[in-house]
Amino acid sequence: METNATYTSLVAVGDSFTEGMSDRLPDGSYRGWADLLAGRMAARTPGFRYANLAVRGKLIGQIVADQVSVAAAMQPDLITLVGGLNDTLRPKCDMGRVRGLLEEAVERLAPSCKQLVLMRSPGRQGPVLERFRPRMEELFACVDDLAARHGALVVDLYGAPSLADPRMWDVDRLHLTAEGHRRVAEAVWQTLGHEAQNAEWRTPMPASAPPGWVARRATDVRFTRQYLLPWIGRRLTGRSSGDGRPPKRPELLPFDGSVA
Repeated sequence: METNATYTSLVAVGDSFTEGMSDRLPDGSYRGWADLLAGRMAARTPGFRYANLAVRGKLIGQIVADQVSVAAAMQPDLITLVGGLNDTLRPKCDMGRVRGLLEEAVERLAPSCKQLVLMRSPGRQGPVLERFRPRMEELFACVDDLAARHGALVVDLYGAPSLADPRMWDVDRLHLTAEGHRRVAEAVWQTLGHEAQNAEWRTPMPASAPPGWVARRATDVRFTRQYLLPWIGRRLTGRSSGDGRPPKRPELLPFDGSVA
């Protein structure tokens, strides 16, 4: 593995985390850590090319079926793969199948690029994480094992205190804020061996007074109405938020880096 290498192209593979939710731009589209990372790379490498194949709501099987072959065929210098977490949040999850599909993805992607990057996804503090923590940690153990066997880098977001802070998460409690995405981009940047632009990305935010009981209940009601109930409805009907949605950057094209 070559640290501080000059990469001329990047393909991002995954789900909503890599698509960029909830780092919303003024036009309603999402930016996210992968766009920010690509922007940094484009600023130092003329002609840098970037594709983002990630689509919200995708399970690891869908990522393998729809994105992996496309990414491998592009043969970029750098590929990022983050997937499987959506599977762990399902009531019925076959972790053996998830591990097998993740292994298939890594085995197909690693030989097609100069450097494959995997991640231990961030986890928000709260009862949801505690309920699904064993599955998540089983997934991350698989990520570590695959990285060791295939020469991939692992970005440990799960172990970062800053990204566990609920203030780093949007009101849907599933996606990072713009500040969270900026810290993820910095984490990947440093893992690739580049000089830190924010050496304190892991440092927790300054403490603040917790919201009062009324404010917390109002937030809970809003969350339940706008996010939890629709999410349950999609699960019961077998639908996904990404059904029919194309990737935002399906082709490996020059990127001007204006989001950096």
